[in-house]
Amino acid sequence: MPRASRSSLVRSRAEYLQRILTARVYDVAQESPLEPARALSRRLGNHVLLKREDQQSVFSFKLRGAYNKMAHLTPAQLARGVICASAGNHAQGVALGARRLGCRAVVVMPVTTPRVKVDAVHALGGEVVLHGDSYSDAYAHALGLQRKQRLSFVHPFDDPHVIAGQGTIGMEILRQHQGPLDAVFVAVGGGGLISGIAAYVKSVRPTVRVIGVQTRDSDAMVRSVRAGKRVELTEVGLFSDGTAVKLVGEETFRLARHWVDDFVVVDTDEVCAAIKDVFQDTRTVLEPAGALGVAGIKQYVERHKVKGQTFVSITGGANMNFDRLRFVAERAEFGEQREALFAVTIPERRGSFREFCALVGPRAVTEFNYRISDEQMAHVFVGIAISRRDEADRMARLFDRHGFPTLDLTDDELAKEHVRHMVGGRSELARHERLLRFTFPERPGALMRFLSAMNPGWNISLFHYRNQGADYGRILVGIQVPGADQAAFAEFLDTLAYPCTDETRNPVYRLFLR
Repeated sequence: MPRASRSSLVRSRAEYLQRILTARVYDVAQESPLEPARALSRRLGNHVLLKREDQQSVFSFKLRGAYNKMAHLTPAQLARGVICASAGNHAQGVALGARRLGCRAVVVMPVTTPRVKVDAVHALGGEVVLHGDSYSDAYAHALGLQRKQRLSFVHPFDDPHVIAGQGTIGMEILRQHQGPLDAVFVAVGGGGLISGIAAYVKSVRPTVRVIGVQTRDSDAMVRSVRAGKRVELTEVGLFSDGTAVKLVGEETFRLARHWVDDFVVVDTDEVCAAIKDVFQDTRTVLEPAGALGVAGIKQYVERHKVKGQTFVSITGGANMNFDRLRFVAERAEFGEQREALFAVTIPERRGSFREFCALVGPRAVTEFNYRISDEQMAHVFVGIAISRRDEADRMARLFDRHGFPTLDLTDDELAKEHVRHMVGGRSELARHERLLRFTFPERPGALMRFLSAMNPGWNISLFHYRNQGADYGRILVGIQVPGADQAAFAEFLDTLAYPCTDETRNPVYRLFLR
């Protein structure tokens, strides 16, 4: 693609500035607040502001561009109706705009779209068609329906009216914050939001940097800018469904290529940590795409070691499926570098488990999964709370030096996603096993108290524990107790004074673990 001349770029920027200043968005959108993220700012040593687009009526910025486009259609076009393709938030904007303007709206969404977004479009009167696994698949299908039904297409990003509508966010930021501003961090999918914001910001305050943020598995804009031409991805990640775009727009690529200063690429764990950061400051749960800007700020600060600067993140959406929260909570610890995972080999001898726990020391154990499977060696899956990523390396070396061969799994996707939930199974070695569920107080030393009170002649044959952030932890333990020791074992349970349920006769245990 030939590079645009300087005069054409200036002309283009002036045209977009005029479009943004005259955009029709406030029939449906509100001027969203620009709020300080105080806790995050203290942690990062920089001033972080959140542009709260998640507070729009459809919980996303997308209604701005969608409505601005539709408001510029002719009465005849509106009478025939509109169609769009969307992963969810643009769809809600189109449906809301159609209801306001009194026209029909057909919305084609990927089958992977979160249910909360599909239901929201239905509630606004939109006609939903589910097709394909990504936005690009839905887009191709929508074009076919558009031609057959003579509908007007409302593009989610590659349209000057849509870009200008999103650009009103940049206009509001500079009006709301007239003090020092170093950079604005913007999530990038197809590029409409960042193109509109960059068009305004670079026209009014060109020294303010505009930085795009994409996920590692949906980085079409980053690859395109680096290649100097649009690059189409073969696959996109679906966690951040709002930015899961295989091919960016022609117009958005042209604008972003020249007006966006830099890009940051983040992974899933960093996004989950950013969702948690925003929740701690605002008590709002963002969707993944809505938290990309915050994840970008955190990585940028860590990489460049900056202090005392002022950054804005667009919190672009809060259409989060409730079912995703479990995954987000699990992975946030890795994104914050607060948890390390290890595969540790422990000699299968009396007292070795206690020796290993003594090495862990005062650190909080976040997870422990073990099932006896070999007479010589035990392989355990361990999670331990850390404060810095390099602590994981030091701890692995410590375990190795003391005779516990260790593999660091902190960055292993298979371990984090699947293996942690699959450790265990049947074992012929678990003779005389009693299975018990305990409730432990979540405080340092609780596990060591349990181990110290136990008869050294009883062997732990199964152990499953995961810290869920509550005041009490729930632990499943298999203990091999010879028949002659049953009375002593009952006394041990009474002395321990932890709430306990004997599950030895539970049919689930007998089917899967005995």
